[in-house]
Amino acid sequence: MPVHVPNLRDVGGVVAADGRRVREGILLRSALPAADDLVPEDFAWPPSVVIDLRSPLELMEGHPLHGLGARVVNLPLLESLRPGEHHHDGTLAGLYRQVNDFAAHLLVDLVSEIAAADGPVLVHCAAGKDRTGIAVALVLRLLGVGHDEVLADYLLTNHAKDAIDQRLGRSSDSPAFPASFYLVVPEALVEVMDMWDAHPEGVEGWFVAAGGDADVLRRLEERFLA
Repeated sequence: MPVHVPNLRDVGGVVAADGRRVREGILLRSALPAADDLVPEDFAWPPSVVIDLRSPLELMEGHPLHGLGARVVNLPLLESLRPGEHHHDGTLAGLYRQVNDFAAHLLVDLVSEIAAADGPVLVHCAAGKDRTGIAVALVLRLLGVGHDEVLADYLLTNHAKDAIDQRLGRSSDSPAFPASFYLVVPEALVEVMDMWDAHPEGVEGWFVAAGGDADVLRRLEERFLA
């Protein structure tokens, strides 16, 4: 029986530091969608572009929205963290740091895709929490949205835990990862945002240093800020 897309939300509506509002209906985030999922009536669906942050092993059966006409872009944020090459401390914060350090080029590609898209963009991974959380946080920070507003959006995943667990078929009795990895950990996202802010030219400087183009930032602003 069809259900609503788990953890789906529009990240627009928040206000940037200069007082302009992030346009709604442009950037959506969610957990893994299904082709027959229901969506609220005011959501444009299917989105024009779907950015899937999952790794190749998670994509064995293709993308569920491909048949609906969406253009699917795969940017596997965890694929750069190859076993044996990099290590983290076993915490979610450590995993976030690794994504930031070793998948920065994919985050740059993500921002570029969102800035260039013609129509609504959906960003998702499996749960729509960690990889999606980092990706959406970067977009919002590049638009000048403050830490508190970014964290408020990140924390909304707490309300979708049951739907996410059902979609992924996971159980707390036999987690595939440490149980702590299933939690929403704001400190992990704060640490990554602090890493971006630590660049001498802030998050925009981090983006350019990671291979991003200043023209992409201009297009992103034109597309999103009213």
